[in-house]
Amino acid sequence: MSTLFSRIIQGEIPGRFVWRDDRCVALLTIAPLRPGHALVVPRSEVDEWTDADDDLLTHLVVVARHIGAAQKVAFDAPRAGLIIAGFEIPHLHVHVFPAWSIDDFDFGNANPDPDPAELDAAADTLRQALRQAGHTSPFRSE
Repeated sequence: MSTLFSRIIQGEIPGRFVWRDDRCVALLTIAPLRPGHALVVPRSEVDEWTDADDDLLTHLVVVARHIGAAQKVAFDAPRAGLIIAGFEIPHLHVHVFPAWSIDDFDFGNANPDPDPAELDAAADTLRQALRQAGHTSPFRSE
């Protein structure tokens, strides 16, 4: 049975993608800690990060670093946060988000009902920052 993320990657469920390559995608979460909060997700269905091989885990972190750097610029944030929690969906995913304080790492502060227009705007802002950083390939906005 496909995971929720596999269904999004395959286009069965819509997603706000900000990165796609042959090994992973990144898309905005529907419950952001901050505007621009993205999830880096491997295309392969790996349950948790300790199950990932070294090459895949390295790739995910490198992509997360590129996204985090773009988030700092796009949202004028002093830091980019990174969390691997893994309790919500049994498919490895790395949370990357703009951060101003340690409070930004608290999932209790996630917005459970963000405005779709604000999510779209945040995705566009992040895509632009990635383009400006030179990520035109493997980055694709569709």
